[in-house]
Amino acid sequence: MKSLKELYKTGRGPSSSHTMGPTKACMAFKEEFPFCDGYEVTLFGSLSATGKGHLTDKVITETLAPKPVKVVFDDKTPCKRHPNTMTIEGFKDGVSAAKRTYYSVGGGAIEIEGFPSFDPPEVYPHNSFDDIKKFCTENKLKLWQYAEIYEGDGLWDYLENVWQTMNDCIDAGLKADGVLEGGLGTVRKARTLYEQYVLNEAQEMRENRLVCAYAFAASEQNAGGGIVVTAPTCGSCGVIPAVFRYLKQKNDVPDREILRALATAGIIGNIVKTNASISGAECGCQAEVGVACSMASAGIASLYGMDLDQIEYAAEIAIEHHLGLTCDPICGLVQIPCIERNAVAALRALNEVTLADFLSDTRKISFDVAVKTMYETGRDLAGGYRETAQGGLAKIYK
Repeated sequence: MKSLKELYKTGRGPSSSHTMGPTKACMAFKEEFPFCDGYEVTLFGSLSATGKGHLTDKVITETLAPKPVKVVFDDKTPCKRHPNTMTIEGFKDGVSAAKRTYYSVGGGAIEIEGFPSFDPPEVYPHNSFDDIKKFCTENKLKLWQYAEIYEGDGLWDYLENVWQTMNDCIDAGLKADGVLEGGLGTVRKARTLYEQYVLNEAQEMRENRLVCAYAFAASEQNAGGGIVVTAPTCGSCGVIPAVFRYLKQKNDVPDREILRALATAGIIGNIVKTNASISGAECGCQAEVGVACSMASAGIASLYGMDLDQIEYAAEIAIEHHLGLTCDPICGLVQIPCIERNAVAALRALNEVTLADFLSDTRKISFDVAVKTMYETGRDLAGGYRETAQGGLAKIYK
C-alpha cells in the first residue's frame, strides 16, 4: 500500500476527481509546454457530465490563466480507459503545438496517456486487513503504531497539518452563510445548525446537531470550492472531521490521540483504495461517503481503545450498510444529496462503533470481504448512478 500522504490530500473542492485532478493536469501541461499561448481542453465521461456542477471548467480556466482557454464538454465519445478523461491541446500562434490526454483517477491523482503511470512507492508490505491484523497481533501493535513503523515519525507532522486543515475548514464553514452557487439555490445550513441552541436540549439532540453542523460546514466549504482534505475524497470530506471534532470537544481528547485515530482511519481507507476504489465515478457514493464512514468508524473505535476485531467490525459494518449507495448529484453539483449525506454518515459512524463494542465476536463478514463486495457492486452499477448526474435524484428531480 502507498503512504497515507497519498490518501489525505489538501486541495480545492468540490471534487478530488473533478477539480484537484484537472488542476494538476493543467499545471503539468503548462510546465511541459510553456510556449503555448492558448488552450483547448476537452472533457469526457464523468468530467463532461458533471464538470459544470463540479466547477471543473472554472478551475481549468483559472489554472491556465491568463492565457485564453476553450473548455469543451464531450458527452458523446466513450471513455476507453477511465470515466474521468480529459485532453489538453496547446496552441502557438493559432496552430496546434502540443496535446496530451489525462486521466483523473481519484483522490487528486492523474495519469497521462502514453506515459508510465507515476506510481508512488509502496510504503506498506501488506494490502489486506487480514494480513495487517496478523502482523499487528504477532507484534502486539495498534493500527496507528503499524502506520508509524512504515511511515516514520514524519507521519505525525503531516497528519497534524491535515487535522489543522480539517478544523480550519469547519471553522470557515460555520461562519459562512448565503446560497451556494450553481443554480440550485442551496442555502448554507451549517451556521444555523451550530447556533440553533435549544433550552434544556437533550444530550442526544445536541450531539446530532453539532455533528451535523460540523459535517455540513466542511461539505459546504467543499461545495463552494474551498480548501478541504480528501478523506478519502472531496465529496466525502465532512465525515471524519465532524466526528473527530465532536469527540475531541466532548471528551477533551488530546490532539495526539486524534492524530492516531486519523492514522487508523487512513489504514482503512488505504485498504479500500488499494483493493477496490474510492472514486464515485467508478463505484458510486459507496466508494466515497461509504468509505469515509468506514474510516471514521475505525478511527472512533481506536479513540475508544477497542481491539483490532472491534475496529475491523466497525469498519466492516459501515461498508456493508452503504453497499449500493449511488452517486447521483443533482445538476452535477456536490450539494444535493452530497452535503446531507456526509452528516448522515457521520452520525452512523458513531452508532456503528456501539454495535462493534458489543457484537464483534458474533460477526460473519470480514472487512476484506466487504471491500471486495463493494467493488463488485460498484462496477455493476449502471452508468447513471456513477457520478454522471443521469440517474437517481439527478434524473427525477426537476
